[in-house]
Amino acid sequence: MSSDTRAPGTDDPAATEALAGRLFDTVLAALDAQAVYLGDRLGYYRDLAGHGASTSAEVAERTGTAERYVREWLEQQAVTGILTAEDDPTAPGDALARRFTLPRGHEAPLLDVLSSDHLVPLVRFVVAAGRQVDALAEAHRTGGGVSWAQQGSEVREAQAAANRPLFLGRLGSTHLPSIPDVDAALRRGGRVADVGCGHGWSSVGIALAYPAATVDGYDVDAPSVEAARRNAAEAGVADRVHHHLADAATVDDAAGYDLVTAFECIHDLSDPVSVLAAMRRLVRPGGTVLVVDERVAERFTAPGDEVERLMYGYSLACCLADGLSSRPSAATGTVMRPDTLRRYAREAGFADVEVLDVADDFLRFYRLVG
Repeated sequence: MSSDTRAPGTDDPAATEALAGRLFDTVLAALDAQAVYLGDRLGYYRDLAGHGASTSAEVAERTGTAERYVREWLEQQAVTGILTAEDDPTAPGDALARRFTLPRGHEAPLLDVLSSDHLVPLVRFVVAAGRQVDALAEAHRTGGGVSWAQQGSEVREAQAAANRPLFLGRLGSTHLPSIPDVDAALRRGGRVADVGCGHGWSSVGIALAYPAATVDGYDVDAPSVEAARRNAAEAGVADRVHHHLADAATVDDAAGYDLVTAFECIHDLSDPVSVLAAMRRLVRPGGTVLVVDERVAERFTAPGDEVERLMYGYSLACCLADGLSSRPSAATGTVMRPDTLRRYAREAGFADVEVLDVADDFLRFYRLVG
């Protein structure tokens, strides 16, 4: 008697080959991510951008690293197509004489921290979050969590760096100006409460775009608040931007804010309803409560698009486990669909949630009403 318990007709060689190919490509991408992480951390990309075509010995000397490792990294980067390589015509095949170059057009993804094409922070996030895979596996077994604090500083810093181009760019130049009443309030010197501010780039971006506005940022993570204060000072807006170590659910301000924001944080919270209720208390009559979160599909559909895949990946690697690190927990995860936020908002006392017509590939802008 056969021990094969598969249903008849389930073999599909084409499907097997397709998935095997995809997983192999995933392995290649993961190895590329590790190499990009090393190039960023050790300064190899910046060195090549500053000095042009270089040998492994030259890069090693300038970066204070070991030539043999540098040579292997340079060759891998050339083989995978991130760098170009050219042999010395007088010494063809001599690995030590080979020169490597960072091609034009590759600087923004790798080096320009304010470019919307700068993707190294996502690579840093994936590599750093991967260090917690054992803790995540244990959380799966026990139902426990892995907090942002447990994830460590590099995950926190990578997430902040990933958001920085948007917050210092399109948020103030395009997104907020496209909401007429918000834009008008900020131009005339409105007060802003930035809930879950993290490293404070959203607060800084609002202040830079609106010179008359003042911003109070709130976060429960002490290292993030310290970083936010440094960032505000370095940006020259510390006189108008103040970051506070505080749980937004406990903040009260009788004067009220013209704009209360929560950028990409509601889905992380173990108790989103309490924070949304606090945001409702903080806004003055006629002001705006603005929640900006992931532009996931409105309904679950499988397979999903690239944004959906990215957000589920983030959720598995970090956000769901962080939400479950405190109990009781809503256990939202990164993939917070509009109906989920609408339910939270109504439980917090809002009458409804309006999806605003703000164009962004990754983020959806919600106005909480009533």
